[in-house]
Amino acid sequence: MTILTKTKLAALTLIGLTVGAVLYYPRLESAEPTRLPIPPVVDPSPVPDIGRHPIIEAVFVLDTTGSMGGLIQAAKDKIWSIAATMASAQPAPEIRMGLVAYRDLGDEYVTRVVGLSKDLDAVHSELMQFQAQGGGDGPESVNQALHDALHRIGWSQDGNAYRVIFLVGDAPPHMDYQDDVPYPQTLAEAKGRGIRVNAIQCGTLDSTRAQWQRIAQLGAGSYFQVEQAGSAVAIATPYDKKLAALSYELDATRIYYGKRTERAERREKLEAERAAKAAASPAALARRAGFVTSKSGDSSLLGDKELVDEVTSGRIDLDSLPAEELPEPLVDLNVEAQRAVIAEKAQQRKALKDEIQELTRQRAEYLEVQVEAKGGVEDSLDHKIFSTVREQASEKGLKYDDAVPVY
Repeated sequence: MTILTKTKLAALTLIGLTVGAVLYYPRLESAEPTRLPIPPVVDPSPVPDIGRHPIIEAVFVLDTTGSMGGLIQAAKDKIWSIAATMASAQPAPEIRMGLVAYRDLGDEYVTRVVGLSKDLDAVHSELMQFQAQGGGDGPESVNQALHDALHRIGWSQDGNAYRVIFLVGDAPPHMDYQDDVPYPQTLAEAKGRGIRVNAIQCGTLDSTRAQWQRIAQLGAGSYFQVEQAGSAVAIATPYDKKLAALSYELDATRIYYGKRTERAERREKLEAERAAKAAASPAALARRAGFVTSKSGDSSLLGDKELVDEVTSGRIDLDSLPAEELPEPLVDLNVEAQRAVIAEKAQQRKALKDEIQELTRQRAEYLEVQVEAKGGVEDSLDHKIFSTVREQASEKGLKYDDAVPVY
């Protein structure tokens, strides 16, 4: 083919493409201008999941100096009833708790932080290690404690969650430490992030009262005062020992899978939790049994990679589980035998939950009579926390209309 022929062919091809384009597209002078579609405006805020549990994130900032022994013991006894009271809302929320223990410069520590977690057994085991020691010079490191409660605790970014701090102590803050962030600055940031700060004064020290009232005001929260020992409602019931025993039996239905290192970490964690429970009172374990069998307590009871729940719910298939991730009770069994073990554990768990829930109901009825006869519970730590949560959480759609504090 000659150069001229190639040129003619290229020209004919260009003409053909041009004619085709004219026939395919409308003429510009007789058509509306072509507009590219405008992409929709995307709202950057998270879209609420209607089927998801609402969330409560509660952080307790506790003075752990020598004068606070009674209150710390009350917190150890009452952590499960506080959780159960929060869980009594409609709809049932997911409960996450965190802790900040604080003392002062020169003590064993200034702050110890336990991040927010829905695994309240782990939080409880950390709380059981808190002891009242140190202090002695009056003011404490409240500024540092509040700053750590805001910045080191792992708050969610969910604007629909009820997020709250309870500051609990009996001494005013040191305002003379050069490197501290003053609490008004921390509280302004907390308010901007939608985190309320309530102040619970233990005892009657005037200098503490003035500062605690200001903290509550700046934190868009509530102030209230309790006795030095915490004045929590402490009534033993005929159901406590049985519920405590059933709580141990319920724990025994859990089987965890995962890699060898994961299972080793889980065993270590469970040992720490068992030690904490061994040091707890039967009443505390009864409250724990009631919470972990509630709609809000499942995640605290089971944690991650609990095989019985994941198999029975269909989230995992035994056939697809690698052999090295099988828990020890199932390693030497065939799949049919493994399924039989899991089915038996699931059946035991359901029966235990049903029994615990019935005894918890009877325990609550017994306590209602006893509390009414006792009178004066409106001034207790339990009732004041409940009243505060009921009022503040309602702004996030949580309703406690028919609920009463769990003692």
